Amino acid sequence: MAMSCHDLAVPGIKSLKPYQPGKPISELEREYGVSNIIKLASNENPLGPSPMAQKAISDSLADLALYPDGNGFGLKQALSARHEVAQDSITLGNGSNDVIVLLAEAFLQPGSEAVYSQYAFAAYPIAVQCTGATARVAACNSSSSPAPMGHDLDAMAELISARTRLVFIANPNNPTGTWLPAGALRRFLQAAPDHVIVVVDEAYWDYVEEPDYPDTTQWLADFPNLVVTRTFSKAFGLAGLRVGYSISSPEIADLLNRVRQPFNTSIPAQVAALAALSDHEHMSRSVKSNCDGLQQLSAGFKDLGIDYVPSVCNFILADMQRPVADIFEALLRAGIIVRPVGNYGLPNHLRISVGLPEENTRFLGALESIMAGLAPA
Repeated sequence: MAMSCHDLAVPGIKSLKPYQPGKPISELEREYGVSNIIKLASNENPLGPSPMAQKAISDSLADLALYPDGNGFGLKQALSARHEVAQDSITLGNGSNDVIVLLAEAFLQPGSEAVYSQYAFAAYPIAVQCTGATARVAACNSSSSPAPMGHDLDAMAELISARTRLVFIANPNNPTGTWLPAGALRRFLQAAPDHVIVVVDEAYWDYVEEPDYPDTTQWLADFPNLVVTRTFSKAFGLAGLRVGYSISSPEIADLLNRVRQPFNTSIPAQVAALAALSDHEHMSRSVKSNCDGLQQLSAGFKDLGIDYVPSVCNFILADMQRPVADIFEALLRAGIIVRPVGNYGLPNHLRISVGLPEENTRFLGALESIMAGLAPA
């Protein structure tokens, strides 16, 4: 009997569950024939990209026949100044999840282990499983914790062994919206063994306004085994261009650049990110809009009697107290895309991205009508 392609694949790939992105607007239009759609599913910036970034993209179109600068010198120079680190500490990625994959490729193999939390970003298990390494998943915080369903650093520390090479910490975390204060995170890093690289994923860093929330890029000199990842996909509004980066010791960055694809960030991505870094006004508007939106959604959930996890990100995780398939379907038919998170092991939860005020109002109104029409759970 002839072998199939599935038989030829490496074990980690054969059992891999692909990442499930939020439903695109175009797909909903095709499938349901609805219009006037709002997407509150993928944690995108509802204000869009900076006007300065849009102009930079337009100006770069004449250069699209050329390969981009594989080293990303201009963008790295700006990031170096922003974070006060050497340029050789920076690794550019096709989104920060690209850097997560690079870390797994550089440091994991069959027989090694990686640690992450129970309800952490879905890219971590995918990256780990592709390498053949073993995932050690720590139980999350209890529902009575100040950060329910968030990272339990003590539980994570207990899973570190001689085989551990990477620990992934999302701060703040997707899909829960929870965060770790500076003291607790710094104590974890101080206790981490030398053979463990701790990756602090700060994709939502720009949105957080809590006074005890740390900027771990300032800790790199103290912890040579620390890697910090950031992205332009969230508050900067450049999700469609795919550009992110990590900051680490030059030694780690050198290893990442050995496995990084030569042209993994495009010309439009590099120039748009560079321009976006300078548009402080747009960033301030984005953060203010998100803060107002979080308050609007939180108040709406309270009025509807729906439990939710307090969030510092640009989304809220809501517990519908029942399987969400019917609610999700009804919202789609109303032209509203949110994110069911059954792939995270949360079949009763929806993750709702913060939209514009009128989008949040429309979502809450639709949800109220849908919930009123459902039989008691």
